[in-house]
Amino acid sequence: MINEQIRDKEVRLIDTDGAQMGIVAGREAQRIADEKRLDLVKISPTAKPPVCKIMDYSKFRFEQSKKEKEARKKQRTIDIKEIRLSPNIDTHDINVKLRKAIEFLKDGDKVKISVRFRGRELGRTEVAHVILNDLAQKLADYGNVEKPPKMEARTMAMFMAPKPQLVEKAEKTEGAESNA
Repeated sequence: MINEQIRDKEVRLIDTDGAQMGIVAGREAQRIADEKRLDLVKISPTAKPPVCKIMDYSKFRFEQSKKEKEARKKQRTIDIKEIRLSPNIDTHDINVKLRKAIEFLKDGDKVKISVRFRGRELGRTEVAHVILNDLAQKLADYGNVEKPPKMEARTMAMFMAPKPQLVEKAEKTEGAESNA
């Protein structure tokens, strides 16, 4: 609430420099704000008596929106990339998938590694455990296992999250590339 919207009989008034002016009548607080050609803004409506501050409200709103924009700019969304394997995958194919997983983790994305079973392959789920645990060991330098291998219908999946220092390095290189 600002200016005439404030209908309280008494308010605790704070000056523009942050100094407390004490408990003042609502109309008196509005008069003081008008004399300074500023706005009276209710900061804490639940307090007894409510706390109001004298400030330039439009300037305050502008600075708030500027801070929010800056916070959104620095915010990074984490994507989940998926790598699909089959239980009878060859070592060369595993190495190709491994390189891709390392690339995803270096970029700061989470990786879902899944092994899909078809038909009779469902009888040999322990093979997928071996494959996923082997991949987890090879990716230990780049990420941590967030969720260990688990069966979900016809798929066994494991989630890996990037190590924090890798994410920081990726953000620094992104910042350097955007400046160039």
